[in-house]
Amino acid sequence: MRVLIAGIDGYLGWTLAQYLVDTGHEVAGIDNYSRRSWVAEMDSWSAIPIAPMSERLQGFHERYREKLTFYEGDLQDYSLVEKVFNEFEPNAVVHLGECPSAPYSMIDRDHAVYVQTNNINSTFNLIFAIKDHSPETHLVKLGTMGEYGTPNTDIPEGFFDVEYRGRRDRFPYPRQAPSWYHWSKVHGSNNIMFACKTLGISATDIMQGVVFGTQIEQMGDDPRLSTRLDFDQAFGTAINRFACQAVIEHPLTPYGKGSQQRGFIPLRESMKCLKLAIENPAAMGEYRVFNQFAEVHSIDGLARTVQHVASGLGLDVEVKNLENPRMELEEHYYNPDHSKLRELGYTPTQSVEDEVRIMLSDLIPQRDRIEEKKRSLLPDVQWGGYRRRSGYLSDIEAQAAGGQS
Repeated sequence: MRVLIAGIDGYLGWTLAQYLVDTGHEVAGIDNYSRRSWVAEMDSWSAIPIAPMSERLQGFHERYREKLTFYEGDLQDYSLVEKVFNEFEPNAVVHLGECPSAPYSMIDRDHAVYVQTNNINSTFNLIFAIKDHSPETHLVKLGTMGEYGTPNTDIPEGFFDVEYRGRRDRFPYPRQAPSWYHWSKVHGSNNIMFACKTLGISATDIMQGVVFGTQIEQMGDDPRLSTRLDFDQAFGTAINRFACQAVIEHPLTPYGKGSQQRGFIPLRESMKCLKLAIENPAAMGEYRVFNQFAEVHSIDGLARTVQHVASGLGLDVEVKNLENPRMELEEHYYNPDHSKLRELGYTPTQSVEDEVRIMLSDLIPQRDRIEEKKRSLLPDVQWGGYRRRSGYLSDIEAQAAGGQS
């Protein structure tokens, strides 16, 4: 299959390109390097150094003996998106080209508007490029389990049956997004669902849990093929951030009680799931939803797992819970369905503990790099009210250093 990856320079995109080519697919990608600039804005960088795209492409060609077609540009430029579709003629498009950060969207009005505009417009352009130029192309859109929020019921895969006043119907499951970013993903999901109904396109919406990990086997030991690993407060997901804290023996910092539950999936397992979605497309006119995660854990429990694995590697780290900057339930019910990918053949094979051990081994050589930007590990973006005052980071550094929780 010819697969176009929107957002190919990112954490998932660069990894997926290698995974797909190694398994026999032809890949092209588009990116404008926004992830690099967003992380730099947070005064951080990838814990694992990432090469410029020219070097990445050379390393890719040497490793896989395949030329990766790359288009530099913004998905909000419809003329560019049309050009890519006309030249590459994709069978599938994997849309990873969005701003993936709740904290970033909550910084202020400008960031909220930017995230919504970028994410919604890019999705519209892919929808209409499919309609106008390649109507049989399957759209695989990366959503997030965060779209659902934390309802006090089981969470189905997209749709559920309702009986009300003696009548029955099948409805999209209500979304209760917790940030402007998550609402942008909800709006994208609704727009894709409507496009399938009215334009007849084919789409799979992946409600993905939190992804963690530093590598897949296909990357080998060529640093040009490494993917990024962010640890800052905006783009560093929970386990990735805890792992980076552990290697510099900084306290691990769950927010609030840490009892919030989420679905998690290792990077290598995410690749398996995305490949299954690509190779088993939705029918024409069908909008389907897959909940993609391997295990459900509490945030505090994951911190304890990282602490345990780190101890086995000679790292002495404490767990120190911080005041939660987010508006979220500390205690809640959480039981999402995730059977559809398993029905296509997905079986989890990598445990959280095993993946964390690989991560820490990969990150220990980057200790100095993480140490240099360690302030970005701590949160100063406050839900409901912009960034904290300038002295706030000093306060939470002192709080984090205050001892075992």
